[in-house]
Amino acid sequence: MAQETILQHWVFTQFILPFLLVWTIIFALLQKTKILGGEKQQLDAIVAFVIGLIFVSAVFPKVVVGNLILFLTVSIIIVFVGLLLWGFISGGELKSGITSGAMKWVVGIVLFLVMIGALLWATGISDEFVNLLFKQSWSSDLWTNVAFIAVIAGALAVVLAGAKAKG
Repeated sequence: MAQETILQHWVFTQFILPFLLVWTIIFALLQKTKILGGEKQQLDAIVAFVIGLIFVSAVFPKVVVGNLILFLTVSIIIVFVGLLLWGFISGGELKSGITSGAMKWVVGIVLFLVMIGALLWATGISDEFVNLLFKQSWSSDLWTNVAFIAVIAGALAVVLAGAKAKG
């Protein structure tokens, strides 16, 4: 039988780590924004301490933050592996691509959608959301029409961009 370590104890995982995370983030935000004046670190520390205590006393916010932290760590590992593979394939740094204006918008929209998905999953309402959008009697008709309109809009965008480039 495996022994439980101090890092796996319920007091540590359910109270100490969430408290330290929230306290550190709130304290850093208060220091950076100087909302409470900025000169007195003690005031920022006390406010962050109280917010951290309120946070660990509620169950649902801890579950949501815990799920988001898990999502964040997995996402960071995925990005790291992707960049590592990119470096092996290209043999160098990532110098272009994300710096262009259109690519920034695409990456921003994808990140926004991923964060919405992560938030839906972390709060536990993703099943209800999926049922609402995809498991209704009208869902197949809706998504067929959305796909059809997207294909037409994409074709029009390509044609108009080609005409603009020529003219």
